[in-house]
Amino acid sequence: MPNKKLPHSALNEKPGISSPEAISAAAVEHIQQFRKIQPSSNELFSGILAGNITALSRAITLVESTNTNHLAKANEVINACLPHANKSVRIGITGVPGVGKSTFIEAFGLHLTSLGKKVAVLAVDPSSTISHGSILGDKTRMEELVKDKNAYIRPSASGETLGGVARKTRETITLCEACGFDTILIETVGVGQSETAVHSMVDFFLLLKITGAGDDLQGIKRGIMEMADAIVINKADGDNLRKAQLAKLEFKRALHLFPAKKSGWIPTTSTCSSISHEGIAEVWETIHKFLELTKVNNYFFEKRKEQNQYWMLETINEQLKTNFYNNPEIQASMNATKKAVQNDEISPFAAAQKLLETYLKK
Repeated sequence: MPNKKLPHSALNEKPGISSPEAISAAAVEHIQQFRKIQPSSNELFSGILAGNITALSRAITLVESTNTNHLAKANEVINACLPHANKSVRIGITGVPGVGKSTFIEAFGLHLTSLGKKVAVLAVDPSSTISHGSILGDKTRMEELVKDKNAYIRPSASGETLGGVARKTRETITLCEACGFDTILIETVGVGQSETAVHSMVDFFLLLKITGAGDDLQGIKRGIMEMADAIVINKADGDNLRKAQLAKLEFKRALHLFPAKKSGWIPTTSTCSSISHEGIAEVWETIHKFLELTKVNNYFFEKRKEQNQYWMLETINEQLKTNFYNNPEIQASMNATKKAVQNDEISPFAAAQKLLETYLKK
């Protein structure tokens, strides 16, 4: 039986009208061309002084760059900004992972902006030692603060830096101060007792704690506890409120075991809830009292001078290390020397001495 052509079905799909491109090719080209244009150091400096956030972000990216070609330009921007810096309060905020640092900083930052402050948050995210990547998700966490016109959040990867501070955080502080930010909050990775780098660049060191994170001996460990100017028990809300009050008393007793601070300041303990904002205003009042005391007895200004000296020496150490590993002769002999050490043909110490002698002769 011959096949008959089936009648046309109304269910058949008819060719529609193609949608226009969602992205304009002209706009893409314009953005790409704009990104290729690198502003001069004078343009970046002028933009920073004018409070231009784009100029500030581009300058910080330049400072954080590991490209040796960017070093001279970055130094020009930093040196130009120096006379306009040192007019802020620098606050270091640390605590174990999960203590609620980002949530606390958002609540604290919103309180400060409500008082008319301009707040810059330098959030340092941990870098993977395997992939060397970093999430940099602090802007996502601080979704309210990031929308505040008087706040600026800059996440940076910690890299290989001990203590959870990005290598160029100190220079970034200078740029933010020149841009008009009067309160700098530095959120660290929170690695326990390796926070000396943060302590050496801030005026006030705040340690966040939570209940149930360790036994009573945790309260008398030296190191990070000794450096703290205030201990705040976070997440003091709901069923956790009573535990937080008890933890506050325990840490208050523990602080009496430490020697008196050179600043003349007696560290305080308090509780807060970053969710309900209870106790947030009291934290700022504590910091304000600290600043009043240390400026009257001149400790604030002497500490700034000591910090400048410390970071000069740290910069020398960092530059010597960079120069050593970028030396062509060292790069040429490094792999062979590593293999010799692995095969026990030479001791690690003798190999290091040999490489250093090669570098110093150069």
